[in-house]
Amino acid sequence: MKAHETAIVSPGAEIADDVVIGPRCIIDEGVKIGRGTQIQLGAHITGPTSIGENCEIFPYAIIGVVPQDLKFGGEETSVVIGNNNVIREFATIHRGTIGGGRVTRIGNNNLLMAYSHVAHDCRIGNHAILANAASLAGHIIVEDHAVIGGLVGVHQFTQIGAYSMTGGCSALDRDVLPYTQAAGNRAKHFGPNLVGLRRAGFSSAKIRMFKEVYRLLFRADLKREAALRRIEEQFGEFDEAKHILEFIKHSRRGLCPAQ
Repeated sequence: MKAHETAIVSPGAEIADDVVIGPRCIIDEGVKIGRGTQIQLGAHITGPTSIGENCEIFPYAIIGVVPQDLKFGGEETSVVIGNNNVIREFATIHRGTIGGGRVTRIGNNNLLMAYSHVAHDCRIGNHAILANAASLAGHIIVEDHAVIGGLVGVHQFTQIGAYSMTGGCSALDRDVLPYTQAAGNRAKHFGPNLVGLRRAGFSSAKIRMFKEVYRLLFRADLKREAALRRIEEQFGEFDEAKHILEFIKHSRRGLCPAQ
């Protein structure tokens, strides 16, 4: 471990031998940090927190502090962060609670931009992006490859689907369907996330499928149950269609309406 002389590193922390810790950082007992991770000026990581390999923690990020949940009573809960994540300046990530499974979990290859906030018991998948000052309340699920724009506020227990795009300054109080785009206060769906889907390499056939699924759900004047049956009948062989059906089935807050 290479720690600056002004850094405070607890002997109870487990830190790989090639981790770099910058000036005035504080690493508390109960923190585990994997190989290749770099922690820059003034970051504070407290535990129990586990950070994987090759992460970049930028100045003054704060990770693993107690949640802002008034029901929290000092129970042992944790933050678990995977590999290859970039956590930018002043980002905050809070520990879980008993009511949410005790863990705030972030997967691999995510980008949390400056001033973004991840509250207790959130689960972020892989390759997601939270732009500047995006704020997640508690118990939120962010699926793989989702993009959340700057200054977005997300209500508790909301789900944000895979490959979706939420526009900046939006307020989300319901779920964003996978493969779609949403924006506004309160947010509404604006159709499939066509630019993002093409960039991600989805075939033309699958993009046509996403368009038809969206039409059946929001434009075909069908009741939700009938639309779901049509989707299963027409596109049930596609993994993406199965995922959409499961997402809707497990939605706790319902979907954002269409524009």
